[in-house]
Order: sequence, then C-alpha cells, then structure tokens
Amino acid sequence: MSKIKVAKPIVEMDGDEMTRIIWAMIKEKLIKPFLEVDLKYFDLSVKHRDETDDNVTVDAAEAIKEYGVGVKCATITPDAERVTEYKLKKAWPSPNGTIRGILDGTVFRKPIMTKNILPAVRSWKKPIIIGRHAYGDLYKCQEYIVTKPGKAEMVFIPADGSGAAHLVLKDFTGPGVILGMYNTDKSIRSFAKACINYALSEKVNLWFGAKDTISKKYHAHFKDVFSAEIAKYKEEFDKAGIIYRYMLIDDAVAQIMKHEGGILWACRNYDGDVFSDMIASGFGSLGMMTSVLVSPDGKFEYEAAHGTVRRHYYEHLKGNKTSTNSVASIFAWTGALRKRGELDDTPEVMKFADRVESSVIACIESGIMTKDLTSLVTPPLSNYETTEGFIDQVAKRLEKTL
Repeated sequence: MSKIKVAKPIVEMDGDEMTRIIWAMIKEKLIKPFLEVDLKYFDLSVKHRDETDDNVTVDAAEAIKEYGVGVKCATITPDAERVTEYKLKKAWPSPNGTIRGILDGTVFRKPIMTKNILPAVRSWKKPIIIGRHAYGDLYKCQEYIVTKPGKAEMVFIPADGSGAAHLVLKDFTGPGVILGMYNTDKSIRSFAKACINYALSEKVNLWFGAKDTISKKYHAHFKDVFSAEIAKYKEEFDKAGIIYRYMLIDDAVAQIMKHEGGILWACRNYDGDVFSDMIASGFGSLGMMTSVLVSPDGKFEYEAAHGTVRRHYYEHLKGNKTSTNSVASIFAWTGALRKRGELDDTPEVMKFADRVESSVIACIESGIMTKDLTSLVTPPLSNYETTEGFIDQVAKRLEKTL
C-alpha cells in the first residue's frame, strides 16, 4: 500500500517516562506504516532539557512558529524530588508553560466521548470544551514569605518617569505570605480572540466567568477586554446561531453541573487548570481528553492532557506488563495531522486522521480497552488489553479501513 504524503513538516516533541514509551509505539504502528511525513524532532525529555539548559524547549516552540503545527508528548515538570531522581542542575520550568508563553497561546481541552462511557454528571450529553488562558497570573507570580512585622506594598513605576503608584497590601504584625501577579491587555485580548474563533468554528455557545464583584479591577479588566472583543463579532455570532454569556465564576460552576454541554467555557489561567481536570474526570478520565494550544496568529500544538504516567513507567522498567491508556496521545497525533491537512489543503491526510480516531472509538465501543476504562464503561468489563495490545488492535482496525 502506498503511503499518504503529508505536504509540510510537523514539529514532534518527545517526552518522558511511560508516555515516551507509548509515543514510540504510536509512531511505529500508527504513523510510519501509513504516512510519508517530515517530522522535525525535538527531545523534550527532562534529561535532555537539563543537558541543553532548557534551550531545546525554546527551539521547539520557535519551530512551531515556523512550521505552524506541532505534536507533543507528555513531559516532566521537575520538583525537588525529580531534581534528585534525575540528577538535574535545577528544577526547570514547565515546558508547556514555556511553549505557551512563546506562542502566546490559549489551551483548548475537549473530552473524547464514546457510547459506552457515560458522563458522571447525568445532564452532560455533549462535550464541554475548556478554553484556558495560558499566560501570566499565578503561573508567573512573585511570592514572598513574611517572617516579621512590616508593611507590604504594591508599587508601579511608570517608564516615562512620572509619579510612582504605591498601594498598601497589608501592615503585618507577624508572619504571613504575599503573592503578586499580573497579566497584559495583549494576552487577554489574544485569549478572547482565540475563544471567539474556536466558538465560531465549532458553532458552540461561549461562556466566560470571573469574580469581578470582588476583584473590581483585575477580574473586571478581564471582563471588559473580553466584552470589547465580543462586540466586534455580534453579526458572526448571530449568523452562527450562538451566544456569548458572561457570569460570575461561581455561577458558571453551578450552572455547568446542570447543563447538557456543547459549549466552550473560557477560563482564566488557574480556573482553566482546575476545571479542565474536573471536566475530564466527569466525562471519564484525563486519558480521554484532547488538548490543543492555539496562538493568535494561527499556530497549533497538540498534546495529551495528562502526565507521564510515572507509576506505570516504574513497572515497565521492572519488565512488567502495563495497561496504560494511549487514547489522548493518539488523538494528539490525529489532531496535528488533521490540522496539517487542513492548512495544506490535503483532504487525504485529514481523512486518515479521522480513520485513526474512528478505529480507536470502535475498539473501545466493542470492549477493547486498557484497564483504566474497564470500570467506566457500561456494563463494566473484567478483561483488558495491555498498553501495546490496545495500540495493536487499533492498528488492525485502521488497516481494514484503508
């Protein structure tokens, strides 16, 4: 069988631990046998990031800017324990955070639904997509531990030399802690535009929630910038038959539990980090969740929404069989391939991505799955496939469709 040619390169970023093992299997069994594709490879394993002083992560992000589409394996963000385990020079920052910052991107996460995995929330019938503002706030904050009495101030010094602004945060009479964070109009506006374009492309209603009743300047500024961008797209929203809703974040959380889904929920950085895991768990698991980073100038990076599956990796190193869910990693590849095909106007590449996804869904709906899904399906199953066995079954079904 002749291979399908992918017209332009895809940036490939390898990762860590069990997901790195899965990554190699996906390439060997589902990509290379069927596609002729130029993969611009970057090793983002924690050891190689350490060896390159994390420059490899920057290089990968710049490559995505050049080629337009990237696909990323899950990676370790090292804490003190990981620094010791891998003998690292330091606790390097999150590669996802670095790439998000360089691309100024927004992360969209969407559940992968099957007929035999019912959402834990009875009202959820359609996917709930999380759009996470992936810049600033808690993830670029400054922190300080207060050990003695004193005054904490927030100071802004204008570049034009005009008078500085001093705001007293707290007169401490004893120990405490201080947190300072920021965002920019440019990034908030890019976030709003990305969410608007995604909602229009998917024809789904758009929600945005913050706490402007308490944070009358910081959160309210998000609300105002978002509203200003939305106002420019009223006709497009009307034509698409969709609406925009702003609500307090606690109201959004309450309403989402009774909603049927089929919406894009735009969240500030920390909210999106938390609620994307809630949505993933409610629809099944993080192993059944897609994730794509979209930049305001139309660059795309696809990845699995979960981590490196550390516990399974240790079992793998012992020579034991594992049953690790590869669905989100497979869908990272199909997402990147479909977008590459869309940008290059190569429908055969897009069709291939669709067939891979259909093969995955067909396996699960016919009772072929990894151990983590057996308790989620209706009815529950006792038999399950190994990590490699599941990918082999997907490959067999895929071959029959081509």
